[in-house]
Amino acid sequence: MNRTKSEELFSRAQTVMPGGVNSPVRAFNAVGGNPLFIQSAKGARITDVDGNDFIDYVSSWGPLILGHAHPEIVKAINIQAGMGTSFGAPTELEITLAEKVTGAFPSMEIVRMVNSGTEAVMSATRLARGITGRDKILKFEGCYHGHSDSMLVKAGSGLLSLGTPDCPGIVADLAAKTLTLPYNDADSVKKLFADQGGDIACIIVEPIAGNMGVIPPKEGFLQTLREVTRQSGSLLIFDEVITGFRVALGGAQSLYDIQPDFTCLGKIIGGGLPVGAYGGTKEIMDQVSPTGPVYQAGTLSGNPLAMAAGNKMLDLLSQDQVYEELERKSDLLCQGFKENAAKLGVSAKFNRIGSMFSMFFTDTEVVDFQSVKTCDTEFFKRYFNAMLDEGIYIAPSQFEVGFMTTVHTDKEIEQTIQANFNALKKAMG
Repeated sequence: MNRTKSEELFSRAQTVMPGGVNSPVRAFNAVGGNPLFIQSAKGARITDVDGNDFIDYVSSWGPLILGHAHPEIVKAINIQAGMGTSFGAPTELEITLAEKVTGAFPSMEIVRMVNSGTEAVMSATRLARGITGRDKILKFEGCYHGHSDSMLVKAGSGLLSLGTPDCPGIVADLAAKTLTLPYNDADSVKKLFADQGGDIACIIVEPIAGNMGVIPPKEGFLQTLREVTRQSGSLLIFDEVITGFRVALGGAQSLYDIQPDFTCLGKIIGGGLPVGAYGGTKEIMDQVSPTGPVYQAGTLSGNPLAMAAGNKMLDLLSQDQVYEELERKSDLLCQGFKENAAKLGVSAKFNRIGSMFSMFFTDTEVVDFQSVKTCDTEFFKRYFNAMLDEGIYIAPSQFEVGFMTTVHTDKEIEQTIQANFNALKKAMG
């Protein structure tokens, strides 16, 4: 595979950007070699600057449920761009998108648009502290909630891929206010809240973990979080930046029938453009400025390009059979992967919820951060590069998620299954 232009661009990028990238996992540190620079994308395929074509299962890290450059979303962006790209003032587009979000998520009576999932989480946790008057928050090992200081304690995929246990630069006193427990360990949550529940402002959790690979919640785990927060006067935040509108129209909370106090959403509601949102009941959200004392602002919050794309995206996701087709295609792909691993005798475990899936190279059932760390990352490294050679683009980390789209064809899925067989065989040596 010719990568001449990508290599030249990476060399150039390293002179002006940290590590030559604007987000760490893109650097391919975990898989060796240098990153591909992408020229264009359409549907289920991306093309790099050297003209190499790949079937894509990264989907811009999840939001492109309808594939790259969906014509109706592109049209909506173009129309809005011609009318203005940013006003720093309210637009009807913001109201319409908020109405669609709150219609899909009954727990979100009021929603505030922001610019990223990180910003949504940062704002929601500040609001939880402001409402409760408490400082401590609880998160779970391996769950990633963006790169704000409180959230980089025992975080997920990015730090794990780079072998970084925690992040320098976080004030020790602030880190001490972030409590961590193993994901899926309901008993440890009960014990912690029995001891410190009155000091904890909130629990924040990915209801389906998506930043250490796909890890679904064990039966009763999310219910326990809901129960202990209600009993203690703490608040429950669901980080659905990945799962919101991805696993179901109403996110993971609709699948598991749990209503959190806050929900955080991300790029999906902007059709893949930079956007985030957080929301909850009117009583809670009335505490946000300008109606309440908890300050949060942003010049580009609710920017018209993202709002135009998001409105069209949610309209398309609301059509019949979208999620049924995602389920069918995801099952077809993962069943093929499982059969390949069995035929070749490869040690692999598979987790999938809807159109999110992970293939873990381990003999251990993957249920939390500790079990995911049993994966054979050297095998994954060989497998990743073999998949690239086969024309398949997956995330450059064992600890990231694969995503199906509505536009992957059955032929492309069958091609991917064959590529998976070849790549596994090559990785075995």
